[in-house]
Amino acid sequence: MPVLSFLLYVFIMSFTPGPNNIMAMLFANQYGFKKTLRFCLGVGAGFFVIMIVSTYFNLMLHNFIPKIELPMMILGAGYMLYLAIKIITSTTSANDDESGKYNGFLSGMLLQFVNPKGVLFGITVVATYILPYHTSTSSLLLLALFLGFVGILSTCSWSLFGSMFQKFLSNYKKQFNIVMALLLVYSAVSLFV
Repeated sequence: MPVLSFLLYVFIMSFTPGPNNIMAMLFANQYGFKKTLRFCLGVGAGFFVIMIVSTYFNLMLHNFIPKIELPMMILGAGYMLYLAIKIITSTTSANDDESGKYNGFLSGMLLQFVNPKGVLFGITVVATYILPYHTSTSSLLLLALFLGFVGILSTCSWSLFGSMFQKFLSNYKKQFNIVMALLLVYSAVSLFV
């Protein structure tokens, strides 16, 4: 396996803005890093499941990708636009318990199944870097664990940024929410461009 190329691809895909990272930063800004950690762990667990599914069904999916790709992109883009609308219209405060219901492990995990960036990343990293070089169950499991861990690291990094600048960002909450919503809209639009 070309390790450097693999690691660069994983780093770029994991740490660039996408639904996971944007939501983690937004949640950390609203609720703090500690309360957002559940979401980050959910993202990692969900991504681990995506990697396992991508690994073991990659050959089967390869025949159906042209049929699955467009509906998955539409569903994912629709979900990202929904999140953007929820962010831009958000008027809740960090003390509102109802507003934190999406900042949990299950939400982070389920986000992976409608996150086209994550699903397409899983499919491509498995097809390009993993299956041509590794076929043993233990190595496939270890690589899936590694990629899930990278998912946790990337969302935690974005969460840390959101919590570190919580005081600054709280003064500019509306502008911050607009920027985060626009990044989600960009993520949704970039799927089709």
